[in-house]
Amino acid sequence: MAIFDLPLSELERYLPEVDEPADFDDFWRSTLDEARGHDLALEVTPVDAGLSLVDVLDVTFAGFGGHPIKAWVLRPAGSASSGRALPAVVEYIGYGGGRGLPIERLAWASAGYVHLIMDTRGQGSTWSVGATPDPVGSDAAYPGYMTRGILDPSSYYYRRVMTDAVRAVDAVRALPGVDPARVAVTGGSQGGGLTLAAAGLAEGLVAAMPDVPFLTHYRRAMDVTDEFPYQEIVQYLKNHRDREAAVLRTLAYHDGLSFVRRATAPALFSVGLRDTTCPPSTVFAALHHYGALAGVRPTTEIAVYPYNMHEGGQAFQLSRQIAWLGALLS
Repeated sequence: MAIFDLPLSELERYLPEVDEPADFDDFWRSTLDEARGHDLALEVTPVDAGLSLVDVLDVTFAGFGGHPIKAWVLRPAGSASSGRALPAVVEYIGYGGGRGLPIERLAWASAGYVHLIMDTRGQGSTWSVGATPDPVGSDAAYPGYMTRGILDPSSYYYRRVMTDAVRAVDAVRALPGVDPARVAVTGGSQGGGLTLAAAGLAEGLVAAMPDVPFLTHYRRAMDVTDEFPYQEIVQYLKNHRDREAAVLRTLAYHDGLSFVRRATAPALFSVGLRDTTCPPSTVFAALHHYGALAGVRPTTEIAVYPYNMHEGGQAFQLSRQIAWLGALLS
């Protein structure tokens, strides 16, 4: 794929206006207050995954609506009873995937962190297995997740998932042997979009590491790429020609550009300049708006992969994240 978006020199200056509802903060405050009105209902079950250097826990916590959300927690073996509180990393999964199997995600625990991998409600039947249903129904929707409940911000699918993402931070902080002041969030693609949401909604994070993030600057993405999942919204509007205003209103409450303006933690982004799934301009827009409403704007960095598409940096980026977060915490 050739470079199709703005040239890098323009991406480095790209700062679009944000279409943000006046009651954005009230909407999310009431959403999180309602979710936290339910008991966290944290359940932790040790799992024998055949790993001698990593302890594995099967975790359930209450997300949006008090619905049970599954997660894995991986941590250095014996660390829960060591008397030493460890930093934690909460990871969110890419579109269509679930939490997978513990053996697939050993890096953060091997680096000395408590690592919570949140399952994504209703997903996990494509490239990575999941275990969390979404008990909420939907109006007519295009196949996929992007248009489920999209006619009203309160019924939109991602309202539930983004709330789950914040409650995952609450859950990891409630685990024994975790330092609640040293919790970072990360994820790629959809997981990167949820990282942006958590960065703006969860209090007191130490870092955010969004990779090739999805769920941001929707209107730009809909205009410049034919790739799915953004194309789900286009296809929906192709049929529901009278619903554009309602759809754009709902998306405005769930746009990474608004979440990142409220972020306070240092951030390490990544982008692939040939990424047709999450166009580079949408990523740079989030980078440039990051922390705009913070009293002291947090530091940000971006790793640019000029020859990569949506796969981004993969193991190269994970290695960079581990080094970057370690230096930040030291």
